[in-house]
Amino acid sequence: MYILVLNCGSSSVKFQLVDGRDQGCMARGLVERIGLPAPRLVYRLRDGAPLKKELSITDHAGAIAVALDMLTDPVYGVMKDKAEVVGVGHRVVHGGERFSDSVRITKEVLGEIKACERFAPLHNPHNLRGILVCQELLPGAPQVAVFDTAFHQTMPPEAYLYAIPMALYAKLKIRKYGFHGTSHKYVSEQAARVLGRPLDDLKIITCHLGNGASMAAVQGGKSVDTSMGFTPLEGLVMGTRCGDIDPACVTHIMYEEKLSPTQVDDLLNKKSGMLGLCEATSDMRDIENHAMEGLEKFRLALDIYCRRIRKYVGAYAAVLGGVDALVFTAGVGENSPIVRRMVCEDLGFLGVRLDEAKNERSELIISTGSVAVLVIPTNEELAIARDTIAVIGDGSPNIA
Repeated sequence: MYILVLNCGSSSVKFQLVDGRDQGCMARGLVERIGLPAPRLVYRLRDGAPLKKELSITDHAGAIAVALDMLTDPVYGVMKDKAEVVGVGHRVVHGGERFSDSVRITKEVLGEIKACERFAPLHNPHNLRGILVCQELLPGAPQVAVFDTAFHQTMPPEAYLYAIPMALYAKLKIRKYGFHGTSHKYVSEQAARVLGRPLDDLKIITCHLGNGASMAAVQGGKSVDTSMGFTPLEGLVMGTRCGDIDPACVTHIMYEEKLSPTQVDDLLNKKSGMLGLCEATSDMRDIENHAMEGLEKFRLALDIYCRRIRKYVGAYAAVLGGVDALVFTAGVGENSPIVRRMVCEDLGFLGVRLDEAKNERSELIISTGSVAVLVIPTNEELAIARDTIAVIGDGSPNIA
């Protein structure tokens, strides 16, 4: 039995075929530059070198068709017929308040995903498009929606409500939703396995540090707080997003610079963060190199980035009433010993102590103190596949 996992963006489709029996990745790929000049496919078998291919497609339907063609190709494919796909798991960014778990996609669920487009206009429409295409191309396979926001639906009201008039929450559903939930859930479960302890007994702080970055306080396997909010803009300093900022800055910038709401949204989401601080790049590898060369602007940006993470660690330790494990994941979290060291260096009072040699090698456990510090590669595709298998097994949507 094969599970197809899809992540549809505005101009790309990431896909992976997972063997439901051993949960191994059979093949994965990326179709990029959809609707742009020179679209292309990057495709890789489980243990093979990447295959790159120029394409002639204009939309997501063409991209998904190409993915299925490759997966059934006589030379490069891993199955004989697309009918071998027994389920399709779709990453859906926003599920609003209705979904607290992954669900089998029905007509009602499609309507709810569309309704959430107002919260995630850059993501949900493309996620929805991928679902509709798969319903046509794989009509016999159940479709499952796996929501970035679902894991955080366990947050209590004191964590997710903002101090604005309650009438606005009731009317517009303005509240903290949180994102990267699939990743936070996956790495917290993996941390429990690595430590050989029941997840129910653990207090874990997870740090998903990529170009987009968020943290979560996970108590007994449930999210009780997270750094991203109503949108992915809140929280940590990110590649191009500012993170936490005084809301008055927004109206001040709009007034002084004569910017429209769309322009200031673009400024805070795409021109701020590490890119805004460095005025040159948002790539953490370049920033670290320049900082180590002694360039003050890059060193300051790195200090700001790590200080914000460290501040959230302290806050979440207070929320949890202590911490058993601190987990680093995603591109920066998994690959930057410098960031991990800078985050942890003043957390000795919590029981965080790094083994410098293990940290430099990015080993699984990099700590010597009472708090376990772990580097766990995230695998959102596998998590989506597992949820898909679970959902098509019982077939019942979990709609609040």
